[in-house]
Parts: sequence; structure tokens; C-alpha cells
Amino acid sequence: MTPISRRRFLAASAAACSLSQMSAGAPSRSERGVAWLAEVQRPPAKIPADAISLPPLLVDDAQRPIRSLEAWQQRREQLRAWWLRFLGAYHPQRPPTPKIEVVEEDRRDGVLRQRIRYEVEPGLSAEAYLLKPQPLPRSCPAAIVLHSTNRLTIRQPAGVEGEPEKAFGLKLAQRGFVAICPRCFLWSDDLSISYQRHVEDFRARHPDSRGMAKMLYDAVVAVDVLCSLPEVDPERLAAVGHSLGAKEVLYLAALDKRICVTVSSEGGIGTRFSNWEAPWYLGDEIRRESFTREHHELLGLIAPRAFLLVGGESADGDRSWPFISAALPVYQLFGGSPRIGLFNHRQGHSVPPEAERRIYEWIEAYGG
Repeated sequence: MTPISRRRFLAASAAACSLSQMSAGAPSRSERGVAWLAEVQRPPAKIPADAISLPPLLVDDAQRPIRSLEAWQQRREQLRAWWLRFLGAYHPQRPPTPKIEVVEEDRRDGVLRQRIRYEVEPGLSAEAYLLKPQPLPRSCPAAIVLHSTNRLTIRQPAGVEGEPEKAFGLKLAQRGFVAICPRCFLWSDDLSISYQRHVEDFRARHPDSRGMAKMLYDAVVAVDVLCSLPEVDPERLAAVGHSLGAKEVLYLAALDKRICVTVSSEGGIGTRFSNWEAPWYLGDEIRRESFTREHHELLGLIAPRAFLLVGGESADGDRSWPFISAALPVYQLFGGSPRIGLFNHRQGHSVPPEAERRIYEWIEAYGG
């Protein structure tokens, strides 16, 4: 199968949410916000010496300042198109309504937890956990939860086993969200197959696409699954991930406007903060001197939707502040209180209790 054209991908993903929705921001029900918003919008007391200097987002190709939403929308589409070209994004024929097969189910702490399968591209299926609050309200917010790098894959965010502080899917369902936890393509049911082998198989099918293009596409299909459920309110969609999952939700939120609130925990937002050069992410091109783009552009694409970056001074931390600072002027262009910030818990590559609490507060305030 060859990668589909960028134009088709643009058209398909644009259909997910209109430009007017993006301009208007999150639904009015989310205007209450979090009490600690000002805290996460203050720069650290000391910016590390190795912090990156980022070019401003509110300038056009001729370096003229952008002062209106109309001018930003034009610049936004240019940035979006560039990142899609870079990813080599593809869009196989995906069903308008994914057919869900329930493999098994159980109930825990007021949640119906189902292990499901569905087709992501012709001949290829994906597996996920789908979690629903019980009793099920008529209209629920929903969340896509993308797991970190571990052999438990989807069992961890679904709360089947693993570290309870990373059971985001189970705990969101307990808070009234319908949550889907899809497995990243780097793993399968057969754990004897290495993730390098899965990357090789993907590249054989899609030689012109980067690994992050596949991760993005699979996440978009998982959101399709959520939106196909009659109990899900498609205007209240959240995305959350830690480590590997944090990288994925950054791209998902930037390139799928259906996501209204995002939490990215310890993914390493800068392209040199962690292993973004790996073949299952962006490839070694980003390490070349000629590569001058950075992920603050993705934050610009997310504006004005809510985005919280969580760091622990491992993959993210004080050195991540310039990315938030660079995106704030774009958020301010939309008026109101910018819904973006950096929370640094300074406890390494983990999800300590204070970070966990703030993750749920952020999602409920801006997407619940």
C-alpha cells in the first residue's frame, strides 16, 4: 500500500472539526478553568543555560508580524501542511464507522471495561480497552489514553495491571468519561515480536511515511471509535499520555482538531529532549543541521485548545518553558485566558500524586 496524498489526509482530518470550531475555542462549559492556571504560566525562577531559543510563531514567511486571527489562520495552515508533508502522512481507506468486536469484558469499581478489536486499515486490526462509567449517562465526555513504553501496553492505562498512577483510562472512566486505550503499533498480542520488527513491517508497507505518521493515524481512528458511540459527546474529547504516549498526544492534538484538551506528561517536547530521532518516531533527519523546525509550531496548531505539559526534570522540565512561552502569544491572540501551561513536579520520569491530581483537574476543567 502506498501513502496517500497529503491533500487527502488534509481533507479527511479537516472534516473532523470545522475552522469555526477551532476559532471559537473550547465549549463555554469549560470556561471555569483550573485555580492554578497562573502558576503554570509563570516562567521558572531560572531558565537552564541549555534551554533552546525559539523563533516567534506570529510572523509570516516574510518575517512580518501577525496581529490578526485571519492572518494567523493562514500561517497556521502553512505550518500544518509542512508537518504533514514531513510525516509523510497517509490515510488508508478507513471505515466511516469502525466495527467494534468485543473480545472480553469485566466490571471494576463502577466501570465496564471491554477489550475490543477494530480495523485500522484494510487487513489490519488494532486492539484497545474501552472503558465506560456505569451506569452510563446519556452524554459523556470521552478521552483517548495513549500508553507509555512497557510490555503491559494497554493493560496499564486500563488499570488491569501495572502502576496505578498511570491507569488514566480507568480513573477517567470513574470520573464519568468514556475512555479508549489503543495499543501502539510497536507491539502486538505476540510479545516475542520485537518493536524493531513491527517498524520494519510498517516501513515495508509505507516506505514514505515516518513512524509518527502511523501513530497519528492509529490515534485518529481510535478517536473515530469514540465518536461512533452514541453516548459520547464529540465536542468534549480529551487526550492524555505519558512518555511515548505524551509524544503521540502532542501530534494528535496538533493535527486532529476534535481534541479539546490535552495532557502530555514527560514526553520531551523538544526534538532534542529525548529519542525523537528513533525510526518509530521522526527518524534521524531531525538531527541534521539543516533541520530547523521545532515543536512549538505544534503548540501553535493546538491553540486555543487546552494543553498542559507535565515534566519532572527528566524528559521535560524547566528547559521546556521556552516552548510554552513561544505558544502563549498565539493563545493570547484568541482572547480570554490562555489554556496552556507547564507543571514541573521535579520527581523524574514518573507521575507523582500531585501531578496525577492536576492531570485530572485539567482534563475535567477543560473537557469534562
